[in-house]
Amino acid sequence: AAGMGERCCAALLRVLVLQAAWALAGGQVRYSVAEEAKAGTVVGRLAQDLGLEAGEAEARRLRLVAQGRRASVEVSGASGALLVSSRLDREELCGKSAPCALRLEVLLERPLRVFHVELEVTDINDNAPIFPAARRNLSIAESSLPGSRFPLEGASDADIGANAQLSYTLSPSEHFSLEVRSKDENKISVLLVLTKSLDRETIPVHRLLLTASDGGRPSLTGTMELLISVLDANDNAPQFNQSVYKVQLPENTAPGTVFFQLTVIDKDEGINREIYYSFSESVSDKIKNHFIIDEKSGEIRTAGELDYEDTQSYDLEIEARDKGTPPLSGHCSVELKVLDMNDNAPEVRVTSLSVPVPEDASLGTVVALLSVSDRDSGENGRVRCWVWPASPFGLEATFAGSYSLVLREALDRERVSEYEVEVRAEDGGAPALRASRGLRVPVSDVNDNAPAFAQAVYTVLARENNAAGAELARLWARDPDEAGNGRVSYSLWEGGVGGGGAAASSWSSWSGGVGGGWRAASSYVSVDAESGRLWALQPLDYEELQVLQFEVRAVDAGEPPLCGNATVQLFVLDENDNAPALLPPAGSAPEAGAVAAEAAAAAGSGSVSGTLWAWAAWGAPAGQVVAKIRAVDADSGYNAWLRYELWEPRGKGPFRVGLYSGEVSTARALDEADGPRQRLLIVVRDHGEPARSATATLSVSLVEAAEAALAAAAGSSSSLSRAALGVEIGPGAASAATNVWLVVAICAVSSLFLLAVVLYGASRWAPRAAVLSGPGPTTLVCASEVGSWSYSQRHSRSLCVADGAAKSDLMVFSPNFP
Repeated sequence: AAGMGERCCAALLRVLVLQAAWALAGGQVRYSVAEEAKAGTVVGRLAQDLGLEAGEAEARRLRLVAQGRRASVEVSGASGALLVSSRLDREELCGKSAPCALRLEVLLERPLRVFHVELEVTDINDNAPIFPAARRNLSIAESSLPGSRFPLEGASDADIGANAQLSYTLSPSEHFSLEVRSKDENKISVLLVLTKSLDRETIPVHRLLLTASDGGRPSLTGTMELLISVLDANDNAPQFNQSVYKVQLPENTAPGTVFFQLTVIDKDEGINREIYYSFSESVSDKIKNHFIIDEKSGEIRTAGELDYEDTQSYDLEIEARDKGTPPLSGHCSVELKVLDMNDNAPEVRVTSLSVPVPEDASLGTVVALLSVSDRDSGENGRVRCWVWPASPFGLEATFAGSYSLVLREALDRERVSEYEVEVRAEDGGAPALRASRGLRVPVSDVNDNAPAFAQAVYTVLARENNAAGAELARLWARDPDEAGNGRVSYSLWEGGVGGGGAAASSWSSWSGGVGGGWRAASSYVSVDAESGRLWALQPLDYEELQVLQFEVRAVDAGEPPLCGNATVQLFVLDENDNAPALLPPAGSAPEAGAVAAEAAAAAGSGSVSGTLWAWAAWGAPAGQVVAKIRAVDADSGYNAWLRYELWEPRGKGPFRVGLYSGEVSTARALDEADGPRQRLLIVVRDHGEPARSATATLSVSLVEAAEAALAAAAGSSSSLSRAALGVEIGPGAASAATNVWLVVAICAVSSLFLLAVVLYGASRWAPRAAVLSGPGPTTLVCASEVGSWSYSQRHSRSLCVADGAAKSDLMVFSPNFP
C-alpha cells in the first residue's frame, strides 16, 4: 500500500510538471517535414516533446484525433513518435498557399488531455511547368507583314517560390521569334513575332516547340507544340493543262452520259482554289441544249440525243473561275466529233392475231401477221427474222417486211395449254442490233380425252345388314379436258334381269347365294351421277348375296360425249345373324323329317327344338356312340363353326357329347342304377360375336342288348311308336325273345359291315366329279375383315351333313384391295 501511494504521488508530480512546461511553451508543438516524404519517416518525438516518459505514451494511449480528411501522419504506439503514414503532397493539401501548415489534435488519456500540434509541409520541386494544351494551332495569313505579333498562353507550375519561376524558349525558325514581357511580379505575357514574310505555296505549315523551365534545382521543363497554318491568299489563277481538247462521241450515246472530265490547276487553297466551270458567253443555245457542264466537278455530259445526220461536230468553249477576291479565271476549248453508229434496232409489230387456236387445228393455220422494219439504211437496215422456240410454230415471209406465224406441228392442250412465242429480228450492223416481240397463244380445248378411272377393277367390301343408303365407296374418273369436256357424270352400266351368254354377263350382275341366278345390280346399289358415290339401296344379306359384280360408266359432257368404264366387285362380309339349325336324323321318315325341320326352324330363332330318340344297351362299354346331333349354320367362317355342349344333366352323368363332332357316347359302362331312360339337353353354339345357339333334347332308352340291336335295325325302315317302346316284356317271353334278337342282331351287324365295305370301295374309286357341288360362277366371300376364311361354292370338296344337304369346306382367300 505504501509503494502504491508513492507511485501515485510520482505520477501526479509528472502531470503537474508537464502542465507547467506546456503552459510555458504556449500550448503548441511545431514540426516541419518535406512533401513526398516516405512512409515511416519520423517527423518528431511527440511523446518526449510533450514531457512523457518512456512507456507512458503507450500506457496513456497517446493518439491523434481523426480529422475530416484522410490522415497522412500517425503516432507510434510504442515510441510515441510522430510518423509519416501516407504520401504528403503539398499541392494537394494547400495548393498555392504558403506556408502550408497542418493543425493536428493529440489526445492523451488518464487523465484526459488535448494538445495541438502544427505540422508544416515544405515545398520541393516536384511539379514541372504545364501548358494549357500540348498543341496550339495558329492560323496566319500569308499576306501578314513582318513584325506582326501573336499572343500565346503561358505555362503554369503547381509549386511555389523559386520552384514556380518560369522562363521560355522557342525552337529555331527563320520566320518566327519569341518575345516575353513581365506585366507584374506574378504575370508574364508571351508573344510570337513574325520576322519574315510567309509563302503558303512554299511552306503551308510551320511546326515550332515552345519550352517553359522553372527555377528549381534541378530545373523541370514543359513543352507545347505550335502548329502554324499559313492562310492562303488568292495570288494564283486557274490553269488548264491543254488549251484545246479533242473528243469523239458515238451518236447513240444516251442522254446524261459523261464523256469528258475537265482538269484545272490552282496553286491556292480553300475558297481561292474552289473552281466553278461554265460555258463561255460566246457558246450558242443549241450547244447548251445538247450538253451540260457540272460547275463544281467539271464533268461534261450529254443533255439530249445526238444525231450524226443533223450535226457532225461541236465546239465547246469552257471557262474556269475561282472564288477568290478578286476572282481569277482560265479558258480552254473542247472540240467534239460525232461518230455515225448503228443506233436503230429493228421494230416488230403485230398487225393481226387470231387466238385461241383449237388443239385440232390443221398444219399451216395462220396464227398471226407481223410487220418488221429498221430505220437504218444499207447493211444496218437489212433485217432477218425467226421465231423462238422453233416449234410448234414457224415464220413465213409473205413480202418485203411482212411475215406470217403459222402452225407446223399438231397441238395438244392437255400437254401444253398455252405457248409463249417470241418473234426475234436482227439487223446486219456491226455490232448487230436485235429486237423481239412476245406473243401469248392460248390453245382451246376439244373433247379428245375420254374419262379414265384410276383402276380397271375396284374391290369393295361391305358388311351384310348394312343400312339402306349407306355409302360403300367413291369412284373417280379423271378427264384432262376442261369445262364441259371434262365434266364427268357416273351411272351403272347394265341391262335387264336375266339373259344368258357373254352378253348377259357384260350387262348384268351375278349374285351368289340362295336361289342364285342373274340379277340387276341396280336393285342393290346406285351411284351418284355427280360425285361418283356408290351407296346401297337396301340392306345386303350374305346368305343371299356373296359377290356383286357390275360396271360403272363415266361420261363427259363434250360433243360428242366420250366415256370410260370400270368394273366393281362388291364382296359382302358375313355377320353372325343366323343361329345354328338342327337337322333331322339320317334315314328318318318324311313325317319325322317334317318334324325335324320344324324343330330346326324353331332352333334357328333361338327356341328349344323337339325331342330326339336313341337307344342304348345295358352294359354298353364307355366310349360307345349312342347318337349324333347334326346341325348347320347359314353363316360362314367362324360364325358357322359349331360346338356342342351337354347342358343337362350336369356333373358325372353316364353320357357325354363331342365338342365339335356332336356324337353322344357313353362316359362309362351303363348299369341298372342309371334307370330305364335318360333325358339329355344339348346346346349347339357357333363362334360368332355374339354367339348364337340352339338346343336339342335327346331321350335315350336303356334296353337289353338284343332289343337295342333290333331297334337300331328297325329304326331305318319303320317308325316305332313311343307306346311300343314302352311295353313291358314278361320273364318267360323275354328269354325266348332274347335268342331271336341275338340272331337278328348278328345278321344285321354282318349286313352292315358288308354294306360299309362296299360303300367305302365305291367312295374310293368313284369319279372326283361325283363329290363336287353343282355348277356356278366362282365366288369368294370374306367372312371377316381381319381374317380370310371363306366358303367356295364351286371346285371345293363338299361336306355332307345330311341327305341332300351340303356345306363347303373352309378355304383361305385374300381380297385384291389395299
